[in-house]
Amino acid sequence: MTLRRFIARRGKPLEIFCDNGRNFVGAAKEIAIFLKSYSDSVLDFAIGEEIKFKFSPSYAPHFGGVWEAGVKSAKYHVKRVMGNTHLTFEEISTLFAQVEGILNSRPLCPLSSSPNDFLPLSPGHFLIGRPITALPAPELVEQKTTALQRYARLEQIRQHFWQRWHKEYISELQQRSKWRTKYGPVLKIGDLVLLQEENLPPLCWRLGRVARLYHGPDGVARVADVNTTRGCLRRPLTRICPLLDDESVERKSFNAGEDV
Repeated sequence: MTLRRFIARRGKPLEIFCDNGRNFVGAAKEIAIFLKSYSDSVLDFAIGEEIKFKFSPSYAPHFGGVWEAGVKSAKYHVKRVMGNTHLTFEEISTLFAQVEGILNSRPLCPLSSSPNDFLPLSPGHFLIGRPITALPAPELVEQKTTALQRYARLEQIRQHFWQRWHKEYISELQQRSKWRTKYGPVLKIGDLVLLQEENLPPLCWRLGRVARLYHGPDGVARVADVNTTRGCLRRPLTRICPLLDDESVERKSFNAGEDV
């Protein structure tokens, strides 16, 4: 039923990568026994669907890499913002769908090299062809939970998750290095960057293009002017997160090949 729901929402996948959990392995054995018993009638259908199912090695969750890190980050914060809250099936389904929307709204890299384009590429573009948005809601983070109705309590949990998760995502994008060194990504005029701002509503990312860099006497830039949809902002580099571009992606892929 999980696979049916996934295909109904996202379409039929070409490949499914799965960890070696016991429930998945047991299900695979049951399916294998079924296919042996009814191979003639099912084989033609399976061949037509062309879905490959790949298991990672046992006790090796790091083979999941990117998606395992995303699942870990989401589970870590969901458990803490929910706590001992009792939710119905409909409420928890709604919460998980909204958490999914937050994760799929994160900016990955610029959509174009135009200095007037502030839109990034996000996982939502691969899923629905455009950025994932959310309905506006009042600020409920500071409200007392006991004074809220159930729908408002669910919205408060979503806002708490957004506050915790998006700060962690931004901190992972920032390279921590000594100011006297030039390790990590070097900002250039026209780069699309993510600004670290406080009290942003869920699924809202403050993006802009670097307009000017201010270098110190040692030649190291520490402040930049960033053009945004709300005007030009001056921010220290500690509040600016550069997004990946084509060159950095190729460099990371090359370095990963060297490590292997």
